[in-house]
Amino acid sequence: MFDAKNPQRTPISDLGEFGLIGHLTQATKLKHAHTALGVGDDAALIDVGTHYQAVSTDLLVEGVHFDLSYMPLKHLGYKSVIVNLSDIYAMNGTPEHITVGLAVSNRFPVEALEEIYEGIHLACERYNVDLVGGDTTASKSGLMISVTVVGRVEKERVAKRSGAKDNDLIVVSGDLGGAYMGLQILEREKQVYLENPDMQPELGGHEYILERQLKPEARKDVVEILKALDIQPTSMIDISDGLSSETLHLSNTGQMQYNLYESKIPIDPSIYALCEEFNLNTTTVALNGGEDYELLFTVPIEDHDKVKTNPNLTVIGYVKEGSGANLITRDDKVIGLKAQGFNHHEAE
Repeated sequence: MFDAKNPQRTPISDLGEFGLIGHLTQATKLKHAHTALGVGDDAALIDVGTHYQAVSTDLLVEGVHFDLSYMPLKHLGYKSVIVNLSDIYAMNGTPEHITVGLAVSNRFPVEALEEIYEGIHLACERYNVDLVGGDTTASKSGLMISVTVVGRVEKERVAKRSGAKDNDLIVVSGDLGGAYMGLQILEREKQVYLENPDMQPELGGHEYILERQLKPEARKDVVEILKALDIQPTSMIDISDGLSSETLHLSNTGQMQYNLYESKIPIDPSIYALCEEFNLNTTTVALNGGEDYELLFTVPIEDHDKVKTNPNLTVIGYVKEGSGANLITRDDKVIGLKAQGFNHHEAE
């Protein structure tokens, strides 16, 4: 029983998001034989006979995950779906259905909610997903959107966070750091506006990174590429909280050591100039920025030739027996990685 007067209380920020989930679910016992995978991966897996059904849920909260001063409502609806679809692609599967839960205050007119649903419907259309239900309720603390996605994963194609083997290659799709730098641009222009509402935001020339933040895309194409190349990932995760954090998730779940080469991390050229402008370290941004929703996975070393010829994929390291995760710097120093990505429960 929780005692509000007990001084020996543990702040949620001490555990962080994934530590909290692990703590709260450690006593969970699976009761059904067809529950193939429970808590601890990008999605749960339910054995329905011919394939696995994958299920995942994400909650987006105003003031924590988005700021309506610069996040258009249509983009918010779109993004709320994308972040969930990404979890199914991270299992090497295909999303098929979603439900949407919406908690909204009376400061929002019906037209505002219509804009959110325009974005939701656009994402469903683009990714061939059906919206099949949900719930709407009142909120006294801002806007909240919860999306649950149900997908399909072929049993022989499933990719969990565990499974990497000694000498496997570490591969990432796309490029990293763009979403974080898009957020920096938006936050800077917000502060300029607050100080002088007559000033117009300077967003020109930053279309790519702003889209990475405001309207990300899930990597459906990567799942299709891997199938076409006849590559079966040995482990996989999507990059929502930063490359460093996700690499450690793979390492901790699979009980293997992950080693990343700093020089191999793919970064869009526009990020370098912006990092200099904001006095940020480019590698730190790529490692810890988050919200890129790229796929991070491992493949057998025998698949190297298949991977290296595809422009959507980059080999950034290797797996070996051991534990933890390291960054091998450009001058060949080995630095232990820490989970320094976005912490939703960080103390204010």
